Amino acid sequence: MPEIKDEIILRGLKENNLKNVDLNIPKEKIIVFTGLSGSGKSSVVFDTLATESRRQMTLNYPHYVRYQMPRYERPHADLMQNLSPVVVVEQRPTGSNSRSTVGTYMDINPLIRVLFSRIGKPSIGSANEFSSQSSFGRCPECGGFGEVIAPDLNKIIDYNESLRDYAVKFKPLSPSGWQGRWMMTCGLFDPDKPIKDYSEEELHLLLYGPREGERVYAPFHTKHGPQKHEWDGLLPRFTRLYINRDISKLKEVTQDDVLAVSTHSLCPTCQGSGLNPKVLECRINGLNIAEYDQFELTELLEELTNIKDPMGESIAQQAIPHIIQLVEMGLGYLSLSRKMGTLSGGEAQRVKIARHLGSSLNNITYIFDEPSAGLHPEEVDMLIQMMKNLKAQHNTVIVIEHDLSVIKVADEIIEMGPGAGVNGGEVVYQGKLEGLKTSPTATTLNHSLKINKNPRDIESYFTIKRASNNNLKNISVNIPKNVLVSICGVSGSGKSSLMFGAFTESYPETIMVGQGSIGISNRSTLATYMGIMDDIRSIFSKETGQPAGLFSFNSLGACPSCKGKGVLTPDVAFADPVTIPCEACGGTRYSDEALSYRYQDKNMEEILDLTIDEAIIYFKMPKIIKRVNTLKDVGLGYLTLGQTTSSLSGGEIQRLKLASHLQKEGQIYLLDEPSLGLHTKDNGKLLDVFQKLVNRGNSVIIIEHNLEFIAASDWVIELGPGGGKQGGHIIFEGTPEEMLNAETLTAKWLKDGVRKHFT
Repeated sequence: MPEIKDEIILRGLKENNLKNVDLNIPKEKIIVFTGLSGSGKSSVVFDTLATESRRQMTLNYPHYVRYQMPRYERPHADLMQNLSPVVVVEQRPTGSNSRSTVGTYMDINPLIRVLFSRIGKPSIGSANEFSSQSSFGRCPECGGFGEVIAPDLNKIIDYNESLRDYAVKFKPLSPSGWQGRWMMTCGLFDPDKPIKDYSEEELHLLLYGPREGERVYAPFHTKHGPQKHEWDGLLPRFTRLYINRDISKLKEVTQDDVLAVSTHSLCPTCQGSGLNPKVLECRINGLNIAEYDQFELTELLEELTNIKDPMGESIAQQAIPHIIQLVEMGLGYLSLSRKMGTLSGGEAQRVKIARHLGSSLNNITYIFDEPSAGLHPEEVDMLIQMMKNLKAQHNTVIVIEHDLSVIKVADEIIEMGPGAGVNGGEVVYQGKLEGLKTSPTATTLNHSLKINKNPRDIESYFTIKRASNNNLKNISVNIPKNVLVSICGVSGSGKSSLMFGAFTESYPETIMVGQGSIGISNRSTLATYMGIMDDIRSIFSKETGQPAGLFSFNSLGACPSCKGKGVLTPDVAFADPVTIPCEACGGTRYSDEALSYRYQDKNMEEILDLTIDEAIIYFKMPKIIKRVNTLKDVGLGYLTLGQTTSSLSGGEIQRLKLASHLQKEGQIYLLDEPSLGLHTKDNGKLLDVFQKLVNRGNSVIIIEHNLEFIAASDWVIELGPGGGKQGGHIIFEGTPEEMLNAETLTAKWLKDGVRKHFT
C-alpha cells in the first residue's frame, strides 16, 4: 500500500487577494511563508488556516458555550482538511494596561503570591493580600501605583497670560471647559489681567483657595440664573478631581494630559512597589515580595531553586519552567515588575512566544508572524533553536518571515506573489531552499551587504549629556545632524531609552515614528487615514452643490440597507457567523443617490477604486497630490484609496504609518525599526525615502537591527554590550566601514554579511 502522507490540504483559497490557491503543507516540519508585503501570506496562514482550525475547535463545545466564545466565519475556500489545533503568536502589540507587567502577563505573579502566603514570615494571610490591587495590600500613600503624582504649578499655569488667554494650561480647567468659564464669570478674578499682576491675596485664592477656616462662594451661571457654588482653589480642585482617583477611568481627559502637568516620583512609603509596608515585612530567606519582583529573572531563578521548605518547593517548581522559558529566549535581564508597555518590539515578541511554549502537548500547529521582528541577528539564532525544538516534539511550525537566516532553516519554503495586493495572491514557489532560482526571495538570498564607503560629511551634532534613563549608565553621546544614523544593539541594550527617552527630552520637536499599531477598522480607509477624504468630499460638494456628507459612507451617503458597511451580517443565532455582500449597493457602501454624482467622469465608488499610482495622475489639488505621493514613496502605489486599514498586512501598516509622518514638515525624524514587516526587496524603497529626506536637509535617525540599513547609514552607534544591567553603555560610534574593524556583536554579523554570498 502507498504510504499516506499526513499533510494539511487546502484547495480553492479565495480570502482577500488569494486567486484560487491550492496547497499541501507537510506536518512536523518548519514551513516558511515568504513574499512581498501584501502578497497574500497572512491571507493563507491567518485568515484561512488559523481561522478554520479555531472554528473547527469551537465546534467541539455545546452551543451555549460556543455562544460565549469568539466566533469565526468559515474562510472562503473549497476544501480545508487535516488541520490540527493552532497556537498563534501574532505581531500585534500586547494589549497592556498601565498595571500589566511581565509577571502578570506570564501568570507568574499569582504563583509568587501563593508562595509568600504559604511560607513567608511573619505570615500575612491569603495570597490576594500580596497584590497592590487588594484593599489590604495596596500602599495607602500611592494607591498601589508605586508613584506619587503631584501637580506641577509651573506646568499648569502660564503667569504671563490671563485666564481668558488660557493661563491655565490644563484643558479641563481652561476656558474651553465649564470650570474655566466659571472662573472667568464668577466675579472673584479679573479674567483679562495676566496672572503675574495678581496681588498676593488674589493669587493665593486662585491657586490654593481660601485661607484655613474661611469659605468663599463664587456664583456659577446657568440658564436658570446664578447658582451658589463654593470656590476651592485650582490646585485642591486638580488634586481632588484628577489625582486622588484612578485617572485611567477618566473620559474627558486622558492619563497623559494629567501626567503632562504633574511630577511623578517614586513613592517613599512603598519604594515603588505599590504594596502596603505591612506586606513588605513578610519575607522568604530575608527577601520580601517587592525584592522578588525587582530581581532580574536569572537572579530570581537562583532564589527559587534555593527554597528548601517542602510546601514552598512544590509551588516554586510551578513558576520555574515559565522563568526558564524567558531566560532561554534571551530575556534573563528582565524582571517580573517590568511593565509590558515599556518593552521593545523584540522583547514583547519573545515574551509572547515564551508564554505559548510552556505546553507539553504535541501535534500542534504553531504559527508565528515574523518572530524575528525586533530581534538582533544574535537573538535570531535563539529563535531558530526554539523552532527546531518545537518541531522535534512532533509539532508543525508555520512561520511568516522575511529574515534570510530563518528562511534558510526551513524544511519547505512557500513564496507568495508575484507582486503585492491585486498583483499577488498566487503561490510562486513551493519547495526546498535549493530550488529557489528566480523569485524575489531568491534574488535577495544571493544579495550581499553593500557597505556605505562614502558617508556624508558631518558638520554638527545633537548632544546628549549624562543620560541615565532606565539602564543607561550616565552616558554622553554626539549624534550627527543632517545624515542617516543607525542606533543598534541587542534587545534591552538601551536603544529606546536613549532615543525615545533622553534624546526626545532634549529635542522635543522630533517627529517620532514608533511601533504602536494604527487604528484599524473596516470603516477606516487609506484615504481617511492619510487625511485626504475630506478634501475629496469637498471637491465633490463644490462640483455638484450637494452637502459634503452625501459623499461619505459614514454619513448621509451611506447605503440605507447596510448603513455603509458594504456587507450584511445577519444574526444566525447559534450557527457560525456569515458575512454576505450587501445586495442593495453591491458592496460599494454608498446609496444610489450618492453614486449618481460625478467629478471628472467618476463617482465616489470609482474614485475609491483608484490605485495610489492612478490617483497621482487623476487629482490636481496640491495637498492631495503631496499626501498620495508619500504613499507612493514608501512603495504602496499598488493599494487603492478605498482599501480598508483592517485588510492591510503588518508591513503595509508599518509603511502607511511612516507615510502619514513623512507628510509632516520636520527637521528630525526618529524611527523605531522601520524595516519591520518588510520583504528585503522593499528595503531599497524605504532606504531611498530616508536618503531623500536627508538630501532635503533633514536628520534621519533609525533604531534598527536590519544589517542592510546599518550598512547603508552614514554613522552607526551601538549600545550594549548586553541587555538589562549588562547594557546601557556606548560600545561603538563610527561609520559602517569602521565597524568592520570593531569587535561588537553587530560588527560580527555585519562582517559575516559582507563576506558571505548566500547560496
